[in-house]
Amino acid sequence: MKKLFLIPSAALSVLGTVSAFAQDAAAATETVVAETQLAGDSLHHVMMQKFLEGGWEWMLPVLLCLVIGLAVAIERILYLSLSTINSKKLIAKVEEALKNGGIEAAKEVCRNTRGPIASIYYQGLDRYDQGLDAVEKAVVSYGSVQTGQMESGLSWIGLFIALSPMLGFMGTVVGMIAAFDAIQAAGDISPTLVAGGIKVALLTTLMGLIAAVILQLFYNYIVSKIDSLVNDMEDSSITLMDILTAYNKK
Repeated sequence: MKKLFLIPSAALSVLGTVSAFAQDAAAATETVVAETQLAGDSLHHVMMQKFLEGGWEWMLPVLLCLVIGLAVAIERILYLSLSTINSKKLIAKVEEALKNGGIEAAKEVCRNTRGPIASIYYQGLDRYDQGLDAVEKAVVSYGSVQTGQMESGLSWIGLFIALSPMLGFMGTVVGMIAAFDAIQAAGDISPTLVAGGIKVALLTTLMGLIAAVILQLFYNYIVSKIDSLVNDMEDSSITLMDILTAYNKK
């Protein structure tokens, strides 16, 4: 439920950021705006005109893919950022709690700490009375669960990365067909007619490629963040088994 709330919130944030970025870009390029206004249109009108020239029926789906993909990516980045903790500090607290208060004290430390590592530690400590083998199985199993939760949403980002250029190429093909239909109807190959039709058709491909590039950058960052967290989880899990083995010998 929380994830369903975060994604629309992130989408609204992306739309606001895009709007603010557009305003900043316009302010930073006053010379370009002035030159464009001398030609009869503002920069905003020119950008809107290019969007409409590409055909809103193709450009709008690509824009939606970009906005929704960015919303999912931002939600994942926020989730992973909240999942990142100082694992060494947590290990030191758990070890100290074991020495002073036993298993229950260590579980309380994990219960009050956010992140997947603390959750894995809690699941392992909760099964200490069943033996170290049960602890190891719980740590491995719950580690897989936490990894799956961190990777949730990546398939949607991958879908939008693939879908954006595909929609752009499809719009280009449709636009080229329309251009050739116009040539056929005119009964003559006019350079102006051909160039105008090709330009309009290629705008959708450009939009699709831009959307795919932006989402790919976010996707790779998220994957690298997940890999870092998984490595930290594995190292911390090994440390937990070492700590419990030493504690069990007392």
